[in-house]
Amino acid sequence: MEQIRGISSNNLDNLDDVDVTFTKPNTKSLDSVLDEIDAVLEKNAEEFVKGFIQKGGQ
Repeated sequence: MEQIRGISSNNLDNLDDVDVTFTKPNTKSLDSVLDEIDAVLEKNAEEFVKGFIQKGGQ
């Protein structure tokens, strides 16, 4: 389990030494998943929705 420490005023002086890098998320794989969902919904949206309807008060 990862230990997380709080930032104290003593640690604030060292923040200039921290290297932070941001990367762009891979949206191509997300787009392909969304395209697949769209294809399923175009073919049989009613059946897809029925799969999420609760039966018997569950």
